[in-house]
Amino acid sequence: MESEHQKASLHSPLVQSSRATERTEVIEEVRKQLWLSGPLISVSLLNFCLQVISVMFVGHIGELALSGASMATSFATVTGFNLLSGLASALDTLCGQSYGAKQYQNLGIYMQRAMVVLTVVSIPVAVIWANTRFILVFLGQDPEISAAAGEYAKLMVPSLFGYGLLQCLNRFLQTQNIVFPMMFSSGVTTFLHFFICWIMVFKSGLGYTGAVVANSISYWLNVTILSLYVKFSPSCKKTWTGFSKEALHNIPTFLRLSIPSAAMVCLEMWSFEMMVLLSGLLPNPKLETSVLSIWLFSYFRVQMLVTIVSYFHQYIVVDSWTFASLNTTGTVWMIPFGLSGAVSTRVSNELGAGNPRTARLAVCVVVVIAIIESILVGAVMILIRNIWGYAFSNTEEVAKYVATMMPILVASNFLDGFQCVLSGTARGCGLQKIGAFINLGSYYLVGIPLAMVLAFVLHIGGKGLWLGIICALIVQVFSLMIITLRIDWEKEAKKATDRVYDSINPESIVS
Repeated sequence: MESEHQKASLHSPLVQSSRATERTEVIEEVRKQLWLSGPLISVSLLNFCLQVISVMFVGHIGELALSGASMATSFATVTGFNLLSGLASALDTLCGQSYGAKQYQNLGIYMQRAMVVLTVVSIPVAVIWANTRFILVFLGQDPEISAAAGEYAKLMVPSLFGYGLLQCLNRFLQTQNIVFPMMFSSGVTTFLHFFICWIMVFKSGLGYTGAVVANSISYWLNVTILSLYVKFSPSCKKTWTGFSKEALHNIPTFLRLSIPSAAMVCLEMWSFEMMVLLSGLLPNPKLETSVLSIWLFSYFRVQMLVTIVSYFHQYIVVDSWTFASLNTTGTVWMIPFGLSGAVSTRVSNELGAGNPRTARLAVCVVVVIAIIESILVGAVMILIRNIWGYAFSNTEEVAKYVATMMPILVASNFLDGFQCVLSGTARGCGLQKIGAFINLGSYYLVGIPLAMVLAFVLHIGGKGLWLGIICALIVQVFSLMIITLRIDWEKEAKKATDRVYDSINPESIVS
């Protein structure tokens, strides 16, 4: 009788209605995240194409120009672009939670505050860039290439300030779920950048330095388009009410979140740069560095090309086909990166709105999406493992080595999908400080030391370097997973409310 009663209760209209509601909520959450992540993936790819197009044009000038531009771009990414991107990611938390709490006037204040901070930080970075030549020579780089890189880096300074403002505008719009204007602006800028590069490099007489001038023009063009949209679009009428002196208040509070955000981003990015440097110390640097470049392109970012060309240009021949192939493979990393931005926005919006249950649902949905994406991408990688190496090199030795390493790459991609979405969850909740400590421990206490032991002590070679990174990813993923599982969503919603209202004047609160 009890069993029949249970069966009857399972088929009751109330239970069926509850299940239907849950299915509807899940489907709606999937729709929202795909609606956000699709354009965000496109924006990331389009913005990155600016650097790729510039380096491609420089490659037609000559080997010295390519090496100098590549070294300067790598140096700028490590010392400036990563730092500004990390600092601006504090807006993922602040703007997202304020938008969810319907304290719309906060978003404009936060964006202005971030612009002030990033502009001030850009000044010492610009001084460093102005002395790039001397720094590179001091680090033992070739004097001739260092001179070319120094000239290129000096002309990158205007793009530094434009990049910082662009990061603030993008996050201001992203946290309001306004992503298609970002995609349109990035698309127009990238399309025009090709012609701007052609004019500046080949028609203006500037040579390879024309590429960096074109970069600055394109960054500022993107900033101008988005600024005009923010000012005149009805979508931003509530969140942008003009410039305010209030943006200069509570800057220390902003820094308490933005500095851990920057550390969280930079600690991870810099570890991959170190892997490329370490690969040059292996017994067969020509093979190891070539193969590592393919892994890093396929797994992480096309930006690794500039590092590899910079430090090991004597070992690697880079042609236009390689650039085209590597630009395509960068998409692999951009997919979880877009999902990361989507879940960060969804979590911050829902916590700010006081909906902890929906915020938790957003995390569950994005984890499932990340698993599906990683499985599909991994299957493709395994299927093409025997031919993928030939896209980058005509050497059979390199192609076979890549084929043997592909399962390791697949494992890395699977883990990276997890860490991207879990890191996005941490940003949405405002847990960047914990994320920074996790990245510090994962990469610098576990990953890099273990990579050095495997590669140089146990003589595993390039596999050892990458296995060290996989171990770092495992530690990072499990640490972030434990933190995510232990989140008290009710408490985080309360913290989000306190964060929103503590940052504004009582008389400016909008009910």
